[in-house]
Amino acid sequence: MTISPAEAAHRAASDLELIAWADEADELLGALPRAQLREAGLIGRGTFILLFNGAGELCINRRSLSKAVYPGYWDVAAGGMVAADESYAESAARELEEELGVSGVALRFHEKFFFDQPGNRLWCAVFSAVWDGPLRLQPEEVIEARFVSLGQVETECRTLAYCPDSLAALQRYQATQAR
Repeated sequence: MTISPAEAAHRAASDLELIAWADEADELLGALPRAQLREAGLIGRGTFILLFNGAGELCINRRSLSKAVYPGYWDVAAGGMVAADESYAESAARELEEELGVSGVALRFHEKFFFDQPGNRLWCAVFSAVWDGPLRLQPEEVIEARFVSLGQVETECRTLAYCPDSLAALQRYQATQAR
């Protein structure tokens, strides 16, 4: 599969976006272009929105091949990097609308955690929402999306490439629901 010109242009613009730059304690240090943050191994802020339908199924989406991190992987959350001038909640609402076309839903905040892997260091804010309407995918970022059971995610992530950061967000969400 090749990357379309629209995806390539979107990736180039994305790499230049100013992202919230934080330290190990999630104290804001300033803003840096996304690519510089990633290449220097610095810490950004990110959001993960677990979108469920009324039947309790989770929306999973496959990332476009032009993504800098985890291209073509399955993702259990909508989300992305927090822009320099945004709160976590503002970023979550923006990302959910951009990627899946979902707006006007109540976002429930669950927790923040630190995710640290080479090329992907970020403070993660986990949100959830419920939506039974249609999805409108952003083709530069999302190839496909579908609602599946949590059991299916658990089975599929053993054999398919799933984003480890969003899986960590899902695991943390599930732990808070079990309390």
